[in-house]
Amino acid sequence: MPQDTSFTGDSSEKFPGFPGVTVGLTAAETARIAGSGLWAADGTVNPDAARIGQTLATALLDPSAEDLLPAELAAHVEEVRGLARPAYHRIEATDGVRLSAFSLRQLAPGPHPLVVFPAGWTPFGWPVFLWAYTVLARKGYHVLAYTPRGLGHAGLPSTSEGFVDVAGPNDVSDGSDVVDFARDRFAPGAIGFMGESYGSGISQLVAAHDERVSAVVALSTWGNLATSLYDHDTRHLAAVEALTGFTGGPVEEKFDEANRAILDDFANNRNLDAVVDWGLQRSPESYLEQTNEKGTPTFFSHTWHESLFPVGQLLTTFQGLEVPKRLNLWIGDHAVPEGAGLIGPRPGTVDVPLAEAYAWLDHHLKGEANGVDQWDEVCHQVMFTYVTEPVLHPETGEPTGENRVVEPAVRESRADWGRVTTRVETFALTGDGAGGADGALVPGGDGTTTPPEGVGWRRSFVAGVDTDATAMDLPLMTTGQAEWAGNPKIYDTRKIDRRHAVAWTTDPLAAPDGEGPVGRRIRGVPRLRLTFRSTATSASLIAHLLDVAEDDTARIVTHEPLSAYDLTPEQDTTVTWELRAAAYDIPAGHRLMLVVDSKDPLYGDASVTWTQTTVGSPDDEPSFLELPLG
Repeated sequence: MPQDTSFTGDSSEKFPGFPGVTVGLTAAETARIAGSGLWAADGTVNPDAARIGQTLATALLDPSAEDLLPAELAAHVEEVRGLARPAYHRIEATDGVRLSAFSLRQLAPGPHPLVVFPAGWTPFGWPVFLWAYTVLARKGYHVLAYTPRGLGHAGLPSTSEGFVDVAGPNDVSDGSDVVDFARDRFAPGAIGFMGESYGSGISQLVAAHDERVSAVVALSTWGNLATSLYDHDTRHLAAVEALTGFTGGPVEEKFDEANRAILDDFANNRNLDAVVDWGLQRSPESYLEQTNEKGTPTFFSHTWHESLFPVGQLLTTFQGLEVPKRLNLWIGDHAVPEGAGLIGPRPGTVDVPLAEAYAWLDHHLKGEANGVDQWDEVCHQVMFTYVTEPVLHPETGEPTGENRVVEPAVRESRADWGRVTTRVETFALTGDGAGGADGALVPGGDGTTTPPEGVGWRRSFVAGVDTDATAMDLPLMTTGQAEWAGNPKIYDTRKIDRRHAVAWTTDPLAAPDGEGPVGRRIRGVPRLRLTFRSTATSASLIAHLLDVAEDDTARIVTHEPLSAYDLTPEQDTTVTWELRAAAYDIPAGHRLMLVVDSKDPLYGDASVTWTQTTVGSPDDEPSFLELPLG
């Protein structure tokens, strides 16, 4: 049985509190921090988000600290304390590693359901989402949150011992140890796991291995860690670099020798078969059979432009689940739609992403007849269909250049993922473009109806040099956070250097009969086939699909990289690959643009600088773009 050292408010020696939690929060500060979300401007976890949670924890555990909170938040804490007993724990895992944990135990006679909440991959551990724990406590749940092993800054009471195992076997075992502890301490009526990011992957993995878990909520998660980090022979370098920077210490102190070797191999593009095996061991997709046998109801919340765990890998896992399931897809990037609601209160705002997650738990853990069992399996936002208004400067009243969302984006519900796409339109890529002009995307090109101008051509560009066609800006999450807030990245397509890229564009798209102002309703997974050759033995192709307005500015619909090795120089190779899934309405009168270049700051690439890549469309294997519509 896991050992426990607990503090419930009677001894400051056991719970030293959080360094820096000596200055109170104001109501305006709290609303501003919560409203701005999880990410700071440099792409790291916002320390102010952690500050809210640390202050809440301090006030819950020490009633004399309530003056650190604004009046409404202090009243909330007092209400929670009247419903549930807060406690701080050190839970000893099977191998002796002590995990920092925090709980809210219901005071009323039970049994009550329990939500276990593994913390995300942050250097602050469990306090970051403490507001969410109080919301769950008010809904009648016992709550037990813990920091996975190895995460956290030295000296923080929310830091857990050991090495980060990256959702490996130790983390799965720890999750079951936490369940053992919870059953002994709370005697819950049912147990669910809920997590954001790292905690969501651990939640799925523990549920696959432990039959005591009755439901899962996985927010901004992965299904296949291997293809999240390495797909189409392309390493997602920026994602791994960001993750290793969020642990709270240097790599050599946070990871054991075996995991450091994997990270080093990934960084240096070697032994990638071993890296893939390592990732598959940490993938819920690898344990679908166990999950399906247990029938564990699983709720997912994800984003179209997810930078850490691309949406395609989760769709594969989702479709393999034969359990009660739900997938919500939102505008934005990793942890953006749910982040603000996990961090703190936003008066007057209904947090739909979290409201639906909580409803899932209420139905499957408490048996509430709240309509969850009637939900369609898939519900998604259509990108950038929200209504916005300019943000005005508080002093001058002049527009700041930023927008705010005043009417949320359109959501569409489908019985399952297979019904998101209802038909496919194929576009041939033409060889027009002499003198740096773009080629055309013209209807046809499926290999049987290819228009004559769609075959027999070649176009070349100088590889190894980045262009303005990028998937998103760095630091990661900043572009997606702006998208969610009503400010998607704007591209000037005239600035994409055609010496280092090739592009194809449709004519202005007319609205089909009955489609109103929409030229094309993209729904699902686009597919691209290209024949190419290089003067080098390796090359990368980064495909970007853009929605281009009349003034040549654009927004990105989707993208996907592909790398090829062991090429024979000047010999054709034909490749077909799927771009990332999307739900996007191209307005009537806009054009669709496909840009292919050779580099993107998100990825490690195989391109050799100043070599030449040539794209073509042979008669027997024409190049085409398949556009899913719905």
